[in-house]
Amino acid sequence: MNQAMGDDGTDAVRGPVDWDLAARLSGQLASPGPTATRAELVDLVTTLRTAARAATAHAARITELVPADGTDPETDPVSLVQVVDRPGWAQANIRMLAAMTASVRGGDASTGVRLAGAAQVGGVLALLAGKVLGQFDPFTADARAPHGRLLLVAPNVLQVERALGVEPADFRLWIALHEQTHALQFAAAPWLADHLRAGASALLDDLGELVPGGLVPGAGHGGRGHGGQGRRGQDGGPSLADVVRIASRVLVGPDDDGDAGLLGLLSPAQRAQLDEVGAVMALLEGHADVAMDAVGPSVVPSVRHIRARFEARRDAGAASHGLERVLRRLLGLDAKLAQYRDGAAFVREVRRAVGTAGLNAVWSAPEQLPTAREIADPRAWVRRVHG
Repeated sequence: MNQAMGDDGTDAVRGPVDWDLAARLSGQLASPGPTATRAELVDLVTTLRTAARAATAHAARITELVPADGTDPETDPVSLVQVVDRPGWAQANIRMLAAMTASVRGGDASTGVRLAGAAQVGGVLALLAGKVLGQFDPFTADARAPHGRLLLVAPNVLQVERALGVEPADFRLWIALHEQTHALQFAAAPWLADHLRAGASALLDDLGELVPGGLVPGAGHGGRGHGGQGRRGQDGGPSLADVVRIASRVLVGPDDDGDAGLLGLLSPAQRAQLDEVGAVMALLEGHADVAMDAVGPSVVPSVRHIRARFEARRDAGAASHGLERVLRRLLGLDAKLAQYRDGAAFVREVRRAVGTAGLNAVWSAPEQLPTAREIADPRAWVRRVHG
């Protein structure tokens, strides 16, 4: 991975964003979450770590995924588990965004542009930090985490389990099952992280060159940039926020497809590339969603109750109005929900047609991944891959 930030969180490479400031802002702006006693917090962290360890073997049994390097999910970890608070999650994602946008033009950006970029990135991730329960990060593997990091956001897990009125131990294991399924996906297909990163980086590099002078503030929505006309006759080019939002589709999910301002920046080829990245993400999320339920009540006794309550909460959020509706659109939460459900429908249909082993052909090579059209038409994927 390109090292865009040092181990202390400071900028290692000058880019279009002051990443160090973005990390500080996200930590300051992220709300702390629900209150709890010290004993409750110790129990929360301890049980999340225990759940993550137990989830690996269950997810491996359900998915039949085998790590390519010979790691045994029954006995060995397939991810480095990190239980974090909201600022910790936001700062981890800023490091991922810094890596993904490291090659985007902007090394000569002014101090004002870099500060504005820090405010944009830090603010959006501070908002998202209150929404994410867990996340598998395959992009920042190092000596401590050769397979990637699993981030479990403790205050969000606590807040949601309280809101749903579900059994905490069951809910924590259920969430861990989803994230460890992601860890197994990338362990079984070690090429997958580079494939996703390459697709996103190619698109980001292309966008970064729309403005001859690099990324500029206020461009991309009819505003006047500092570098003259971009390609395709646009007045200016994408703002830093546009590029970062596209990068964030890989990390935390898509923007609302109704955002014509963002998608209008893309050529047909770029939009197709973005759709294909989205198709892979739908597969990953849908596959993990199916796996976390498939373990059944023998592993998670209240799994059906949890799923019913969880889906009701998702539906209520999608039907929200006012400020909540604005925030959901800004953060792309409805599009993310559609991604989960479309991907899960694909996985279930393929498993019905060719079984779990047949489905697992998707992890054998990049060419076997479903296209955006095949996510919507699983039988087309089955015909192409299995004849």
